[in-house]
Amino acid sequence: MCGECGYRTAYRSDLSRHMRTHSGEKPYKCDQCDYSAARRSALEEHKAKHTGEKPFMCGECGYRAARKSHLSQHMRSHTGEKPYRCDHCDYSAADKSALDKHLVKHTGEKPFMCGECGFRTTQKSHLSRHMRTHTGEKPYRCDQCDYSAAEKYTLDQHQRKHTGEKPYICDECGYRAADRSTLSRHMKTHTGERPYLCDQCDYSTAHKQYLIDHQSRHTGEKPYMCGECGFRAAQRSTLYRHMKTHTGEKY
Repeated sequence: MCGECGYRTAYRSDLSRHMRTHSGEKPYKCDQCDYSAARRSALEEHKAKHTGEKPFMCGECGYRAARKSHLSQHMRSHTGEKPYRCDHCDYSAADKSALDKHLVKHTGEKPFMCGECGFRTTQKSHLSRHMRTHTGEKPYRCDQCDYSAAEKYTLDQHQRKHTGEKPYICDECGYRAADRSTLSRHMKTHTGERPYLCDQCDYSTAHKQYLIDHQSRHTGEKPYMCGECGFRAAQRSTLYRHMKTHTGEKY
């Protein structure tokens, strides 16, 4: 039994490992850097960073990982297991990072901040995309021409020029569009209903997003920002039109 906290185990080796959580002792040292660990298994996982070795393999698909925890996380893609549960709603996730991202919807917390302009966001990946407006980096490259983009969705939109793909489909008539904004405009041909009403003028619309866009005319807010150049727009449709100056699409 541990004299510090009362932890009990049948094995002396387990007790010895446990005691290091109190003493801070880390006897297992890496011979290639200054890393040290309390457990041999942690050291072995660390060494894989130096060797590139991936000893843990998925029996379902052959996926290999450097860490056992990464393999365990991968296995949930086969089992569908989602052990991480939100205590505010019925959302559950296969890994903790996905749950952490979800939780900010409840807290409103935006922990990631741009050191250049103070922009804040809920996710690290969103901050990385934002930073490209300052650096000018365009890591997404078209494999059919010399076009490059700061964001993947911009590249995907550009590549439809080469493929002719139109993935957005109207459920009413089967009309197909290359981008979401074109489909949204088309959908208005099917209904004359306008349930979304502006409380500052007599404007009404069939789509909630159009009302939000319209209301920015009253507030002066420009919430839509181009990931390529930092251009800001009051309406999503204006941003989509602007984005075509980067993708080369025609209006």
